[in-house]
Amino acid sequence: MAFKIMSCLHILSLLSLLILELEPNRVLGSSRGRHFGFISYGDNWTDSAPPGGMCASTVAVHGYKCQEFEVKTDDGYILSVQRIPEGRTGGGGQNRQPVLLQHGVLVDGATWLLNPPDQSLATILADNGFDVWISNIRGTRYSRRHVTLDSKDSEYWNWSWDELIVHDLPAVIDFIFKQTGQKTHYVGHSMGTLIALASFSEGRQIDKVKSAALLSPIAYLSHMATPLGDVAARAFVGEITTLFGLAEFNPKGGPVNKLLKFLCAQPGVDCYDLMTALTGKNCCLNASTVELFLNDEPQSTSTKNMVHLAQTVRDGILSKYDYGSIYNLAHYGEPKPPKYNLANISRDLPLFLSYGGQDALSDGKDVETLLDYLKFHDVDKLHVQYIKNYAHADFIMGITAKDLVYNQIISFFRNYA
Repeated sequence: MAFKIMSCLHILSLLSLLILELEPNRVLGSSRGRHFGFISYGDNWTDSAPPGGMCASTVAVHGYKCQEFEVKTDDGYILSVQRIPEGRTGGGGQNRQPVLLQHGVLVDGATWLLNPPDQSLATILADNGFDVWISNIRGTRYSRRHVTLDSKDSEYWNWSWDELIVHDLPAVIDFIFKQTGQKTHYVGHSMGTLIALASFSEGRQIDKVKSAALLSPIAYLSHMATPLGDVAARAFVGEITTLFGLAEFNPKGGPVNKLLKFLCAQPGVDCYDLMTALTGKNCCLNASTVELFLNDEPQSTSTKNMVHLAQTVRDGILSKYDYGSIYNLAHYGEPKPPKYNLANISRDLPLFLSYGGQDALSDGKDVETLLDYLKFHDVDKLHVQYIKNYAHADFIMGITAKDLVYNQIISFFRNYA
């Protein structure tokens, strides 16, 4: 408890100085470029999307057809969605089954395309006869537009993963259904699994989702083993940054950048390799892929979203955003936020879960808690894979993921065609 209090005091003092001295979106310049993985950035860094969108920059360059779409949510956010309708050699006709790929927090849809085409899940699925759709949630570089708000407005960032469940995910899935006339298979990684599980628990999208593959499933975070994440969550970083008006949580700019450096200086936290500090020791990443990843990631999210994730870590339960008892009464009509009961997920929804023994975010004990909620799921509809030496990033960037994970996903989808 003393450590938590001292951490809060240190962070309060630090943020007070930062907000007085720095503008919220100022990018830190450094002649030495990146330090601690992605904490410090050079003068050439930008958060703007490449010209032509993600299709032009990451898909078409490999010889694949790619289509760009804009999907508007019912609360006004304009999301960028990409479609790879067929494999590099073409063919497939009109009945290719759609698959939606949903990324996690602090990254965007390009993370599904970091490796060469024969190692990236998006292109592997396309080459195996699937109609691939890639989502980019609100606030990431391709999805920073709104019908009335500017991303510089604090109100633009007034959301957490509750809103992704209610607005973003339905908008994208409905769009795919209208375009294809088919239910979609779903692949989520990290927070992409969280919003799917919570959504399914409330009966949302069940009528338009054929099956779901969940990689590094995140639902319960009580045993999160990453020192940096634990310090950040338990030092009430989210609430403090919200208090100081940091609506956008931008790890590459201004106060948040400084804050990360401060957290990395705490006892027991080693951020020399920040990816390992956050995700666990990944076994199977290619150095060039990691460098490519660090050129564009991490992406911004809302500070409120980080607060909500921190609440999940600290409280050990899966619930809607906690505004505090008084404001919860106004928002929910009760002093505590409603819980997401994952036991309510339809028992006949085909689920494939894959998790790793070295994953510091999706810890095995927390996955066991998730599986306990699914204990009454139809036995033939729940498939669980455990990979001993995999950590969080191996599932989307690992050079062995095709053989170990992606081929199993393809077989899983084909079983429920």
